[in-house]
Amino acid sequence: MLVGFKSVRRARQRVKHIRITARVAPDSAPGFVAYLLRSPAVTEARAVDWNRADAETTTHLYAVDGDARGFADAAEETPGVEAVTLSAVGEPTTYAMLDIRDDEVPMYGVVEAALARAGLVVRRPLVYRDGRIHGHVVGDAAALQAVLDAVPDGMDVQLDEIGQFPSARANPASKLSDRQWEAIEAAVDLGYYDRPRAATHEDIADRLGCAPNTASQHLQDAEAKLVHAVLGDVGLNI
Repeated sequence: MLVGFKSVRRARQRVKHIRITARVAPDSAPGFVAYLLRSPAVTEARAVDWNRADAETTTHLYAVDGDARGFADAAEETPGVEAVTLSAVGEPTTYAMLDIRDDEVPMYGVVEAALARAGLVVRRPLVYRDGRIHGHVVGDAAALQAVLDAVPDGMDVQLDEIGQFPSARANPASKLSDRQWEAIEAAVDLGYYDRPRAATHEDIADRLGCAPNTASQHLQDAEAKLVHAVLGDVGLNI
């Protein structure tokens, strides 16, 4: 039993958190990807989740901030995209679901195959912003190297950061103190972040049993840590 425990511990020590940025050549990207990366009508998009429907097809869920109709048109014109479904258009963020035959979409099938391997997990979402794709991968060094070796022509992948997992960057909430976490939980529960705002610092202070100024400070400190972590995720240095 002791040998088994040591083996598990060694495996945990190899797990890394990797932050990556990918650039795709215009003539290599599927039409809908090129639209997300280069259209001035889209401020940001996120690949929220994806699921393999069968051996040949994956379903992808995108959140599009901006012209989702243009994105849907580009997807429908892309060979290999079998279906496109939009949520209500006109909201700041529109959700789009795509059914994609991986082997018919240039580059997509290669990337899917490279990422679908033991010892590697891509953390959602992938962020499309400023002409680049930003993402996080968790896995061991050997699996990561295998992915980099399989990167297709037309795609350039940059390793922005490699660290241990779990980490504050991989899980920003881990940087919060217990009191800061309690303040955030109370604020959400009481409606402090609702629009219109349904609670005040005084309400949060009553919940926490402290002075309003103290509650305000806990919130500000927690918000600052979370904002810095999120901006770091997309490659903004602040």
